[in-house]
Amino acid sequence: MRVIGADGQQLGIMLTQEAIRRAGADGLDLIEIVPNSDPPVCKVMDFGKYRYELSKKEKLQKKHQHVTQVKEVRFHPNTDTHDFEFKVRHARAFLEDGDKVKATVVFRGRQFAYQEQGRELLARFTDRLSDIAKVEQTPKMEGRQMIAFFVADKTKKKSSEKEKQAKTS
Repeated sequence: MRVIGADGQQLGIMLTQEAIRRAGADGLDLIEIVPNSDPPVCKVMDFGKYRYELSKKEKLQKKHQHVTQVKEVRFHPNTDTHDFEFKVRHARAFLEDGDKVKATVVFRGRQFAYQEQGRELLARFTDRLSDIAKVEQTPKMEGRQMIAFFVADKTKKKSSEKEKQAKTS
C-alpha cells in the first residue's frame, strides 16, 4: 500500500504490518483514504481528527445544497383579475427561488359544475408563467380540486435575463 505521512509527505509503498507499526510508533492511526486505487492509499494521522474533518465537509455540503419545496397557489373558479395577478406574482417569485409551484383550483358546492372556468383559469396561469416555467403536470381533477404543477425552466430563465440586459443597454 502507498503510505502518506502525518506531515503530508509520501513515505512510499510498504507492507501493511510495517505501515501500522510506523503509525503506532508516532502514536497515530493508519487510515485508508483511497481503497479502490492500485495500490490502496493510506495516511498516518489521528483518527478522531479525520472523523472531525469529514463531518465538517459533510456539514458544508449540506449547507450549500438547495432543497426544492412545493409552494401552493390556490384559486376558485371565479377568482377576480387583481387576485389572479397577485397570485401570479407570488408564483413567479417562488419559481425564481427554485421552488415548484402547485396551482390548485378549488371547487365548492355548486361551483363544481363550472370546471371549464377552472380549466381556463389554469390555462391563463400557464400563459402568464410560460416565459420562466414549464408545466410538469397538466391540469387534472382530484376530488373537488383541479391541480397543475409548474417547474422553473432553466433555459427560459437564461434567455429572459439576456433580454432584460439587452433592454437596459
